Amino acid sequence: MLLLAPEPFGESLALQLTSRMPGWNVGLKVEQLRGSPSMVIWSIDALLSLPALQQEVRQLQERWQPAPLLLLLPETFGASRDQLLALGAEGLLQGGGLTDLTSSIETLLSGGRVVRLQSSSEPSRPTSSSAMGLGQWLLVSGLQQISHDLQVIEAMLQPPPEAGLLRFLLEGRCRELNQARALLLWLWGPLQMGLEDPFVNSIESRPSSGDREPTAITLRQRNAVAVWDSIHDRLDQAVKAGLSNGTGRLLAIEALQTERRRELLLALLQQLDQLLDRLRRQELDPDCWNDLQPELRRQALTEMAGSYVRIPRDGSLLPVAAALLDDADLTDVDEDLPDPIGMLAPLLADQPVLVNGQLLPADDPRALLQLETLVSNWLVRTAELIGAELLEACGGWPELRRYLLGERLLATRELDRLRNQLNSQLRWADWVERPIQLYESRRLLFELRDGRIEPRLLTEPRDEELNQLGWWQRQVALLLETRDALAPQVQIVIQRLGDLAVVLLTRVLGRAIGLIGRGIAQGMGRGLGRG
Repeated sequence: MLLLAPEPFGESLALQLTSRMPGWNVGLKVEQLRGSPSMVIWSIDALLSLPALQQEVRQLQERWQPAPLLLLLPETFGASRDQLLALGAEGLLQGGGLTDLTSSIETLLSGGRVVRLQSSSEPSRPTSSSAMGLGQWLLVSGLQQISHDLQVIEAMLQPPPEAGLLRFLLEGRCRELNQARALLLWLWGPLQMGLEDPFVNSIESRPSSGDREPTAITLRQRNAVAVWDSIHDRLDQAVKAGLSNGTGRLLAIEALQTERRRELLLALLQQLDQLLDRLRRQELDPDCWNDLQPELRRQALTEMAGSYVRIPRDGSLLPVAAALLDDADLTDVDEDLPDPIGMLAPLLADQPVLVNGQLLPADDPRALLQLETLVSNWLVRTAELIGAELLEACGGWPELRRYLLGERLLATRELDRLRNQLNSQLRWADWVERPIQLYESRRLLFELRDGRIEPRLLTEPRDEELNQLGWWQRQVALLLETRDALAPQVQIVIQRLGDLAVVLLTRVLGRAIGLIGRGIAQGMGRGLGRG
C-alpha cells in the first residue's frame, strides 16, 4: 500500500504498520512497491483549499483505481461533515490510534467503507447579510431569543431532573417556545425572504464546521445488505442508549416507562429486519409493504408486552398481549410517512439514492445517512401509532397502567389530560400544520440523533397530496397563498406610509417648528433691543 505523508511521520507510521501486520508492504514512494498499490493512504496536515483537496482526491482515485483511498485527518479540520463526505474517499479517519487505523485498513481492503469523524467546537464563520429593516430585525432578534431560551432549557433537561414537577414545567416551557417560534415564522415569514434561517433544520442542510457532530460508519461490503446492517446497528445502539424528546411536541411513547419504550422500539427494529430479510428471500413485491404493516405492529406489540405476562382485570388474570391485540386497531396509516419505495429500493435492490440532486450509491455515507433518517422516521411514527393504542387501552384497564406507563400517569386525571392534549395536537396538525407543510412542499421527519428524537424537514414535491385535501384544509392553504400574495402590497403600503411620516415630520412639522422658533427668537431680540 502507498502511504502519502511527510517523511518523519510517514516513516514512523509505516514502521508501526508493518511491525503490527508483518504481511503488509507499506511504501512512501511508488518505487518501493511491487506493482500497483492495493490501497492509498494520504495523511493531511491542514486544509488550505477545499477545491484543491477535492481535485487532488479525484486525481488519486483516477490514477490508482480501483485501489481504495483512506484520508487521515487531524483532530481539528476546518471543513463540515458534508464537505468531507462529498470528497468521495472510501475511508475518512479523524484522530484515533493505531488500532483504529489497522481495522479501517482491513475493512477497506475487504471492500468496505469507513467513516470516523469527530465533533468540532470551532466557532462558525459569520455570514454577511444586507441591512435589515425593522420587521426583519424584530423577527431575527425574536428567533435568537427563543433559540437561546430553548438551549438553556434543553441543557437543564440533560439529564432530566428528579423532581417531576420541575421536569413537567421545563418540558411545557419548551413546547411553548417551539410553538411561539413556529407562530413567529408563520406570521412574519415574508419578511425573512432573502435571509438565512439558522433555526430551521433540513435534511439537505447538515451542520456546518462550527457544530459538526461525530460520525462513525463502517461497511463491511458495498451492497444493500451491508448498508442495512450498518443502519440497524447504529439505530440499535441509539435506542439502547436512551432517547429523549427533542421534537418540541408531545409524543405518545413518552408516556411509556423507559424500559417499555426501549423494548417497543427495539421490537419494531427487529421486526423490520425480519421483514426486509423476508422480502429479499421470497422476492416479494415492495408494493405489499402497507399490507404487511399491521402484522408487523402486532408482532412488535406482542414482543413488547410479553407473551406470557398476565395481570388482573375485573377480578381475573388476563394475558396482556392477547388482550391488547383484541382491543387495539393497528391498521391506521400515518399520512406523513413518505413513499416507502425510497427507503426499500436501496435496501432491497441496491438502487441509488437521490441526495441533494445527486444519484449516489446506497453505500455512499451521504446516502446511508439519508436512509437512516427515513428508517428512524418510520420507527418513531410506527411506535407513535402503537403508543396511542396503548394509552387508549390503559384508559379502561387501570391495572395495565402500572405495567406500561410511568408513575405520573397512574392518576386518571393525568392520563386523561395527556390523551386530550395528544388529540388536540393531532387535530391541529391535521387541520393546520399539514396543509401548510403540503403547500410549502415540506415533510416532517423524526430522526434519532445524539440520544434524542429530533425533527428534520425534507423538501420534496407534494402536489398530489395537496390536491387530495378536504375543504377546510384547502382553506388553510388558500389563506397561506393569500398571505403570500398580499404580503408585498402590504409591505409597499407600510413603506409608503413610513416615507410619508418622514416627510411630514421633517418637511412640514420640522419647518413649522423652525419657523416658530425663529419667530420667538426674533421677538426676544426685539424685546432686548428695546430694553
